[in-house]
Amino acid sequence: MAARTQDRVVRAPGGGRVRRALIVRGGWEGHVPVEATELFRPRLDAAGFDVTVSDDLDVYLDRDLLAATDLVVQCWSMGTLTAGQCAGLVSAVHAGTGFAGWHGGVVATFGDSPDYLRMVGGLFLFHPPDFLRYRVTIAPEQGDHPIVAGLADFDVMSEQYWMLTDPLNTVLATTTITPEHGGHGGGPVQMPVVWTRRWGAGKVFFSAIGHRMADLCDPAVRTLTERGLLWASR
Repeated sequence: MAARTQDRVVRAPGGGRVRRALIVRGGWEGHVPVEATELFRPRLDAAGFDVTVSDDLDVYLDRDLLAATDLVVQCWSMGTLTAGQCAGLVSAVHAGTGFAGWHGGVVATFGDSPDYLRMVGGLFLFHPPDFLRYRVTIAPEQGDHPIVAGLADFDVMSEQYWMLTDPLNTVLATTTITPEHGGHGGGPVQMPVVWTRRWGAGKVFFSAIGHRMADLCDPAVRTLTERGLLWASR
């Protein structure tokens, strides 16, 4: 059964329901799921969320919990979902629960669950073997979006993700990938780095940046990630 903390209904002083966030973390330890999610937990606390933490994917079978959850923050790389777990998560998001995360914890996992992949809007394919310094360019047409408003283009030194992505995504930031890194010729191409999307009544946020803590602690990355988590919430 899922390990949880703070699994309860909380009321605000005025009697209204406090927003609830569910952090689901685990899988490959190379993406430091505990440390990475704990980095963003204070921002959720400050925003007034009651936070539940699970290190077991069976939490996606708990339909009552998911229905009461306003935001799922997932950091689970190289995992596999059962049919029931997938259906529970996807149904909850379709009904209005927000979903957010970064890097391999969202797109390098659950690759054999098509409904999950359609919900998140992307699938990791490849990254060059070494870290690269690359430019993240804010999409000019999305400059007023609350996740990236006021942010200038910035550089990161990290894994540069090559992904399959869905044209339904609203792309907030891109990078330029040189295809020959993957053994192919051709000129440079734009690759999404940050996107949002709607899935039914739910909102989805994803950022490809976040292989290590240093990536997530970069001021621009941390800002857009924190904003993305809050934006995705119901």
